[in-house]
Amino acid sequence: MSTGPTADVSARLAWPDDAPAIVRVQLARWREAFGAIPEIAALDPDELAERWTSILTSPKDARVRLLVALERADVRGYALVHPSYDPDSDQVADGEIGDFVVDPAHQRQGHGSRLLQAAVDTLVADRFTRAVWWVGSTDDVLRRFVTESGWEPDGAHRELAGESGETLKQVRLHTSLA
Repeated sequence: MSTGPTADVSARLAWPDDAPAIVRVQLARWREAFGAIPEIAALDPDELAERWTSILTSPKDARVRLLVALERADVRGYALVHPSYDPDSDQVADGEIGDFVVDPAHQRQGHGSRLLQAAVDTLVADRFTRAVWWVGSTDDVLRRFVTESGWEPDGAHRELAGESGETLKQVRLHTSLA
């Protein structure tokens, strides 16, 4: 039995007041992933926070949910779950983890595992029976985390074009929620 202090960590549905902290985590991850490109520097954090607040207060579907991983009251990560909008998906049965970010300064502290479990629990509560997740084809760390959690590639892939002409190649992973 442990007699030392335990971490005050949790995951919960996000609140509109969490939006600025979500933006802080989002921008930290983008800076880590993409460096100091002008497009990131030009982003207005207040505008991004307004977008997240809108998602929280006026979602397009009641099954669009934003979750946060917390350490005490500090947001350390977030996950956006929603119906899968892929052409080959069933929006009633197939849910998706559409965005999943853990603050780079707080990775490897259990926030991702807790957040993933909360995301899966939320998808199950919304009665999805399968979940999909698009992962960057070169993001070996995230793909390893996802596959070690029981997700598998389903053969689908896509390329997303950025505003600067770059492309992001992704593979789709899936898991049964039944």
